Amino acid sequence: MKKAVLRRPETAVDVFKLLPEGVYCQVINNVIYMSPAPSFENQEIVLEIGMQLHQFIKKEKLGKCVASPVDVFLDERNAFQPDILFISTENMGIVKEGKVMGSPDIVVEVLSKGTKQHDAGKKKVAYERNGVKEYFLVEQKTKEVTAFYLIKDKYQQQEKVKSKIVSKLLKKTFKF
Repeated sequence: MKKAVLRRPETAVDVFKLLPEGVYCQVINNVIYMSPAPSFENQEIVLEIGMQLHQFIKKEKLGKCVASPVDVFLDERNAFQPDILFISTENMGIVKEGKVMGSPDIVVEVLSKGTKQHDAGKKKVAYERNGVKEYFLVEQKTKEVTAFYLIKDKYQQQEKVKSKIVSKLLKKTFKF
């Protein structure tokens, strides 16, 4: 009888894949960051935006929209759990065995004290590098939204707006 050979994890993403379901953490540039569950206020905003996006996307049959937690493996160094993500019908092939193995078309992150630095910094860079077409950062307290649109492989930042997400990709504005 052959012995099973266990492969040692070589990267933080390898370790991440070994964690039990329900552990709230992300891998950013091959470093695991753990955090507590999001706040009530954070999840209230996520639900409000997510419901609007989900209903519109479903009605128009544009693809799928889900809210966190769902694992998004952008590349060998980054595994995120974005607050809200949209994957177009054409891009649905990246969903494999309940995981997202590639770049969603749209990502929305609701910022908190604990996530703001990563969401607006390293994660934004990773989303840009991996081709996420639209990236929205929502300030939890003020509901100000900063939009980043991918144009020629670079994010173009738009002026902040209050309580609305303007998606050029979906050709729709979502007010919350």
